[in-house]
Amino acid sequence: MTKNQWIIKRVFDIALSIIGIVLTLPIMILALFIASIDTHSFGLFVQRRVGRYGKVFLVYKIKTMRTIEGFDSSVTTDNDIRITKSGKIMRKTKIDELPQLFNVLFGSMSFVGARPDVEGFADKLEGEERIILSIPPAITGPASLKYRNEESILAQQKDPEYYNREVIWKDKVAINKEYIYNWSLRSDIEYIIKTIVP
Repeated sequence: MTKNQWIIKRVFDIALSIIGIVLTLPIMILALFIASIDTHSFGLFVQRRVGRYGKVFLVYKIKTMRTIEGFDSSVTTDNDIRITKSGKIMRKTKIDELPQLFNVLFGSMSFVGARPDVEGFADKLEGEERIILSIPPAITGPASLKYRNEESILAQQKDPEYYNREVIWKDKVAINKEYIYNWSLRSDIEYIIKTIVP
């Protein structure tokens, strides 16, 4: 991605994130309130993720899962017992992702690209694969759309964590590399539309 392309992408992100925040702020506040009741804790989920150039940042989401003592997994499936009733709806409608509009506005995320990963994945990229870290992680993208039903796919596996690491993750890396090599504003707009209107 050239410097001019990056500027165009960033300006687009800022403009669209401001519009998105204005339009969805009431929904975010309501979702935050519901999540706080359902999880018996403050409804904003904050987690460390790997960002541009491998630097760690904090991603914001609405909480959709409760803490269960003794249950610890980095992979979430459809039948995960930690997901709350309201969380199932929020995850399906992507309402839980709305606070990431602030991540986009502040520059730690973009609208389109690779999804932000927890430490142990993106920060382990090597060689040509590290081009994925040349732009901020994003809310949606070609890999996200392909694996829109990722939790259902993982629920069907005997070892979800292994399948996620050895199959899905590697495929996402290939898809995200291709996205960056062939970036265009038009494709970003198309991916956003496909995300909103499946």
